[in-house]
Amino acid sequence: MDMQVWRPRLMHGQWFSHLPVSFQDSLLAASRVRRLSPGQRLFKRGDTPCGLYAVLEGAVRIGTVSEQGKEALLSLVEAPHWFGEICLFDGQARTHDAFGLGNCTLLHIPQMALQKLLGEQPEYWRQLALLMSQKLRLTFIHLEQLSLMPASTRLAHRLLMIAHGYGEIDPPRLRLQLPQEQLASMLSLSRQTTNQMLKDLQGQGILSLGYGEIEILDIERLRVLAIF
Repeated sequence: MDMQVWRPRLMHGQWFSHLPVSFQDSLLAASRVRRLSPGQRLFKRGDTPCGLYAVLEGAVRIGTVSEQGKEALLSLVEAPHWFGEICLFDGQARTHDAFGLGNCTLLHIPQMALQKLLGEQPEYWRQLALLMSQKLRLTFIHLEQLSLMPASTRLAHRLLMIAHGYGEIDPPRLRLQLPQEQLASMLSLSRQTTNQMLKDLQGQGILSLGYGEIEILDIERLRVLAIF
């Protein structure tokens, strides 16, 4: 398959669209398509580095499961988001598990191919550092929210972040394929608490709740609620 067919979709993302065209071409030339069935594992915590990924269709669930079987869901990675860059810098094992959420299509640049590319064109390391620094900023924001923000504010803020693809998508998506259980896990809240807050927002006409999805009806009012 000619990987150039995926360029228009990737160009909707902030990171890829701002790369030098030569680096875009190099990434596409070194890539291959990988498909996941619903619930299929891409990698698990402790796995050796396997490269960089971009979501083309569907979504990937990033998190971990405790010895007691409790899942901590960190994020849902949707198109056209990139992930997996941390191991490129330190060469250490994967820090979390990654599973397909529904049918999922990924663009995969294998670790060795990417290292070879960066060895030949070291000026592009900065672009990967920018990708990682964006994730670091989001991590600090999330930690601050857990410590300081009330649950309702955290909920509104997280919905906005998902709608904007964690900084990758503009304009935002208003229909989110997001089961309430997974949203609750990301917020470190019970499903009951999350469900009640979502119903309150639905009653105010800000959201519409469906099976496995949340539709944002009034994003400006949601932004007001997200301000702490």
